[in-house]
Formats: sequence, C-alpha cells, structure tokens
Amino acid sequence: MGADREGRGRRTPARVVVYAAGGVLLLAGCASMPDSGDLRDVESTPRQDTQVRVFAVPPGEDATPPEIVQGFLEALTSDDPHYKTARRYLTGEAAKTWRPELSATVLTDGPGAKAEGTSGGREETGEITYMLTGTKVATVDAQQAYAPATGAYGRTVHLTQDEKGQWRIDALPQGVVMGESDFQRTYMSVNKYYFASNTEATGNAQPTAVADPVYVRRRVEPMTQMVRSLLTGPTRWLRPVVRSSFPTGTALAKGAGALTPDDRNKLTVPLNDKVAGIGTNRCEEMAAQLLFTLQNLGPAVEEVELQADGAELCSLTQSATDAAALRGAVRSPDYLYFVDARDRLVRIPADSSEKKPDPAPGALGEGDTALRSVAVSRDERTAAGVGLDGSSLYVGSLVSGGSLGDPVLRSHGRTEQDRLTTPSWDAHDGLWVADRDRDKPRLLLLEEGKGDPLEVRTGHLDGRIQAVRVAADGVRIALVVEKGGKKTLLIGLIEREGKPGEQTVRVVELRSATPELEEVTAMSWAGDSRLVVVGREHGGVEQMRYVQVDGSSPDVPAPAALTGVKDVTAADDEQLPLVAYSVDGIVRLPSGAQWQKVTEGTAPVYPG
Repeated sequence: MGADREGRGRRTPARVVVYAAGGVLLLAGCASMPDSGDLRDVESTPRQDTQVRVFAVPPGEDATPPEIVQGFLEALTSDDPHYKTARRYLTGEAAKTWRPELSATVLTDGPGAKAEGTSGGREETGEITYMLTGTKVATVDAQQAYAPATGAYGRTVHLTQDEKGQWRIDALPQGVVMGESDFQRTYMSVNKYYFASNTEATGNAQPTAVADPVYVRRRVEPMTQMVRSLLTGPTRWLRPVVRSSFPTGTALAKGAGALTPDDRNKLTVPLNDKVAGIGTNRCEEMAAQLLFTLQNLGPAVEEVELQADGAELCSLTQSATDAAALRGAVRSPDYLYFVDARDRLVRIPADSSEKKPDPAPGALGEGDTALRSVAVSRDERTAAGVGLDGSSLYVGSLVSGGSLGDPVLRSHGRTEQDRLTTPSWDAHDGLWVADRDRDKPRLLLLEEGKGDPLEVRTGHLDGRIQAVRVAADGVRIALVVEKGGKKTLLIGLIEREGKPGEQTVRVVELRSATPELEEVTAMSWAGDSRLVVVGREHGGVEQMRYVQVDGSSPDVPAPAALTGVKDVTAADDEQLPLVAYSVDGIVRLPSGAQWQKVTEGTAPVYPG
C-alpha cells in the first residue's frame, strides 16, 4: 500500500526525504503525525528529481490508530528496499505473512481511509477497522507486469492493541496500493528480453529478441531486480510466443547480493547449478539477454560474465551481441519513404535534413501506377503499394528498371474506405494487410510479398481492422479496430504453426494499449515496446502521445502538438525523427526541436 499526495494543505508526510546532490545527502524534513481524528486521504508527494530518495519514519511510541494507518501508507511509498520500516507498523504475525511484492494497485489519488462503525471506531475495545478507498488506474502483478484498470477500490485494514497498549495492524491486503504520482516516482518501466519461439516457422536461424516490459522500484537495486525478473521467465501475456535461453529454475547463486559492474563496466553474474554444462552458444544467448535487458540501466554495462560455482561459463560484450542474437531491426533505415503529389513512391535520406525527395528506384517510383499508401521491407529491397482507389496491392523491387506486374491482392469493398489498409512488413519479409470489405473483412499475410494470401485467424476480434503495424521482432502486432464509430488500439501476439508455406498463423491475446482513447486515427511502432499514437479522448481534442504495449505511459515527454495529423511514422532507431502527414504536408520532429515542414506529400513510412 502507499499514497499519492496532491498538495491540498494537509500535514507534512511522515517521511525523511534525502536529496543526493554532489555526493552529499541532505535531510529534507520530517514532521509528526496527527494524534486524533479520522484519517484523511494521504497526501501526494510531488514529482521529484530521480536522485531524491524518500525514507520512511517508524511509528512513534503510543501512536494512535490514525497515526499507525497513515504512517504505514506513507512508509510504503518510500525507498526502503525490503519495507522494513513499514513492517514495524504491523504485528509480528502480520509482518511475517504480508507480501508487498505480490501486487501494486495504482489509484488516481492516494487512498482515502476512514474508521468503520461509529465515530471514532471501536478504539475502546482494543481493535478498529479502517476502509481504504479510491479509483483504480492500473495494477502491477507478481510478475511485475502492468495492466490498466478501472472501477472503485475498497479494502480494509484491521488494528489491534498489544499487551503494552501499542496499536498495530494485524490484518491487511497483500501487495501495496498507492496514488498515481507516487507510482510514477517510485517505479519505472524497463524492458527485459526473450527470444521469439517461432524461429522454425519463419525460417530465421538466428534468435530474435523480444521486449517484455515490467515495472521495478526505481531506486531499490534496479539492476539486481531486473536480473532476477529476467531469470524467472517472461510475463504471462508474452509467454506463448517467446522462449528463454536460461534453463528452467535458473536463479542467482545463493548469497549473490547486489549486482554492480566493475570499473571496466563489466558485470559478473553468479548463477546456480541449473546452468552447469551449458554450451558456449547457449551461454552467449543468455549473456545477450542480460545485455539487452540492462542496456538502459545505470551504471552502464559493457560486458557480462556468467559464472557457475565460481567458474566462468562465458562472457559477452555489447559490441558482440549481434553475433549472438538480433534485437529489433537488423539495420537502421537508410531512407524515409512517402507518396508525392504525383502519387508515386519517393524517398529522402532518413538521417539528414534533406527536403527534396527523389523517386524511389523501381516500378512504384518510376512507373505510372498511382498510389495512396506504401510500405517498404526492412532491408529496403522491396516495396508494396496500395492503388489510389484502395482496391489493389502491388509489390515491386527497389531496383531501377524493374517491372511491376499484376496486383498480388484485390479487394472488392464497395467504397475506398472499405478496401485495403496501408500494408506492413514483418521482420521475415512477410507482408501484412487488412481488407476492410464489409462483406468479408480479413487480416491477410503474403509470405515474401507474393503467392496466395494466407488468412490470419483473429479469434473473437470484435470490430473491423482499420490499420496494421507489425513490430520489428515479428511476434507482436498493433491493430486499430473500429466498432460502433469507436477506434481503439489493440496489441496482439502472432502465433505460427508449421513450416513456411504450410503454416497456420493466428493473432491472439489482443489487449488495449489506449483504453482512455475512443478515436485512434494513426499509430506506429516507436521502439521495442513503445508506440506513437494520434487520437482523442471522449469529448477531448486530438493529441499525439507515446504509449507502452502494456497500456502504461512511458516516462518521456509527449511529441510537440501538431494539427490535423492523418498519418505518423517512427523508426526502430529512436535517434531518427518522428515524421507525420498533416494539414501542412510531410513534417518531421527532430530531437529537441519543433515540427518542421519537409515537403508536400502523403503516407510517410520508415521501413517496416
């Protein structure tokens, strides 16, 4: 449990706030608890610098029930690694059985708390019950996986007096509860990495890393937390489509302690005997999983050494991870592609400020077929384009002088809006597109962009697909689905069975990534577990924001406001600018700058 503080003129939280400035720790103050009256909503701690640490204050002697409950809630939003201070508010038995790591419930504001029964509760009987209330925003489960949540929250805590007359909590919910700003201050989202398990079905021999975002406590040994989380395996949602190279039961060696890289940025990870006898190739895959997982945590890790029984199993450097496994796109894109005023495929260098486009080589750029939308394979050797009326899908090589041939797919939808969506290439040269024909809506896959289209099973998908984007890892897919005038963004998993050319493909485990948006008009993958989305809330105005695949909001600023956005695209390489098609034509957003007009045109895309 915890608290969210809103600055409504209430008493100062019973905490010690420590500021780390130039290596000096400064105590920021600590105030006493109220000694009478009902417990009010717990105040909100303002968002603070990431180097600010908050430590809990133990219960005072002869603390009253309101002080115990409020002090306990405050203690749970601190940076106490093992909640030792929070447990001092509990009876001995309750402290042994309470498991804060089982879950975290996030509320819009800090939990309200009120004594049940008559005014003042039942203090005269030596026991009292408080009801904690609030409105749910999200939950984090025992696997540290985030999920949006709605509805009312209501749980009780029961207090009793011991033989010395001291009040303590003897019954409480498992897990923790806190307000949204406390959650953002206390926790952070980090990707751990596993490997796509459909290697045989896609014909790809090298393991492909897949991001699995989890939430860990920001200032409580996050590197050690992430290693432990990685070893326990993927979250429940991602598990059907990934595997881990760590043998089942692998854990840190007993007594391993906190993990910290040495002065050469090398991290030594001692493991238990489950890894004994592991071959070099598999060991290097394990090391690659660790390096991918720890890449965005400080201090920097440049090399990982795995040990068992004190002996080295293998070591791997950041620069050598590509030889062990692939993460995201194999290469950074060379070009940004879009459709010009003549309805042809054109391109400009992705990493420059160039504004004058050149025709893309091949029939889609040099021919006379008018296009409305395009997609370029991740190796930039092949392009796909949907004809101007949306009924025909063409595929051609990006080689000058190449011929186009007949459409590889036709839609019989009655209107342009009932025909083909913008296509999307996966990591294995599979071309995905949705046919919005109201009489026969389908999600289709063309292996290598040719042959008979394979109809992808979508289970009990409720609505009609309006947009398709496949992640660089090839096992996750983003869909904009329309039903009853509402367009929502869903993230699903791609399951494949059988060999290439003889396989069954399904999209399963669909879940909403933007439950608060009722009109999603454009979206694109913008990283391993992040998307950029354009949409609006009920009664709100159009906005552009980043979202995580689990429905949480990443701790990064939203893109600068832009009017009339119709399409948006982002590269797997996060250093490249965001690009959009708006009322001003093709515009881009370089890092640290405002939107800049590029040229006239529509349908911008990076490869993918």
